Amino acid sequence: MKRITEPELMEDEEQVSAYANADFSEAHDHFIALIQQQVVTDQMPEIVLELGCGSGDITQRFAEAFPRCVIDAVDGSQTMLNFAAQRLPLHLQQRVNFYTLLLPAIQFPKSRYPVVFSNSLLHHLHDPYTLWESLKQVGDPGGMVFIMDLIRPDSISEAKQLVYDYASGEPEVLQTDFYNSLLAAFSISEIRQQLNRVGLELSVEQVTDRHVFITGKI
Repeated sequence: MKRITEPELMEDEEQVSAYANADFSEAHDHFIALIQQQVVTDQMPEIVLELGCGSGDITQRFAEAFPRCVIDAVDGSQTMLNFAAQRLPLHLQQRVNFYTLLLPAIQFPKSRYPVVFSNSLLHHLHDPYTLWESLKQVGDPGGMVFIMDLIRPDSISEAKQLVYDYASGEPEVLQTDFYNSLLAAFSISEIRQQLNRVGLELSVEQVTDRHVFITGKI
């Protein structure tokens, strides 16, 4: 099935609210667990970068899992960042910095980071090389990368089944977003081709029926 792009940014209040209030705990906890399999908690570097932080749910979970880290979390949607800032617990506010930043970016909050992580950003980008080139731009040489994203289904019927399986209890606007995101996602073979083209030797592994995990060193 051919890829169908979707808008790069979520800025509509209703859309953002539905996304921010949805229950992504299973997928998001899985992402954090996959990272914890790669890095012992007390060995995570003290400063990390999150690309496409959205409403901040992954941001919070990462901060709780790695309590010595400061997170610079960036997103292109100010509406999303407003939700992220509002929901950030008081005890994490000294360790999380939110920035409005649209990729590709000329400058990041810091010039280089030893760890860059991202969830559900890749499928939003019309040009996937925006992400891969950003990793090379801002990641320390030898720095770690952790990315999770959706995998494009083979057919429309498979996409609809995934929406039914995982979002049937959510508001219609969220079901529509999930469906569109599935159609906008990349296949594993496409991701591997992209990485090969830019010279990034990262592992690409399917970890659920709808998610891919991409990790390795820059």
